Amino acid sequence: MNFLAHIYLSGDNELITIGNFMADSIKGKRYKKYPLDIQIGILLHREIDTFTDAHPTVRMSTKRLHENYSHYSGVIVDILYDHFLAKNWSHYSTIPLDIYVDNFYEILKTHAEFLPGRAQKMVPYMIADNWLLSYAKIEGIQKVLNGMNIRTKNISGMDRATDELKEFYQEFEEEFTSFFEELRSFSDEKLATLKQLHGLE
Repeated sequence: MNFLAHIYLSGDNELITIGNFMADSIKGKRYKKYPLDIQIGILLHREIDTFTDAHPTVRMSTKRLHENYSHYSGVIVDILYDHFLAKNWSHYSTIPLDIYVDNFYEILKTHAEFLPGRAQKMVPYMIADNWLLSYAKIEGIQKVLNGMNIRTKNISGMDRATDELKEFYQEFEEEFTSFFEELRSFSDEKLATLKQLHGLE
């Protein structure tokens, strides 16, 4: 899953949310140097990724893209799924998306000292261009995919993936909706288990 889903699945604890957000930059056991709440967020992120990558519904989505994008298909699906989460946000939260993401940006600023260098460099661009809110529109997803393609030195061709999104829009949305219900239940259970395991109330 991409940024918005990971943030959403973190619950109400700000430091768990920060850990989940920055987890891709924390390798191996380096998570142990952070406060307990952030450690839990990092571990939750890893559990979510493992569950997602192995899920048959997600694999249906990635298979649709594999011929054109090979091993980048999973990254693209993560981004497309964030589009459907943003687009259908009112089904998942009583807080409007614009307010929710503004609150998250404030959390990032408040706890910026915990962010690794890579994330610290990215955050100003995320806030300035309001990435999380832009996910709700295909134009916003296009900008994200353009950026990802540039980062791969134009090898991935990810900037073209909105073609498949438009062509198979209903299929992708149905797969996301089905999968995300299972992911929410899994994440809630896993978060509760991690809190209990680490003595965090």
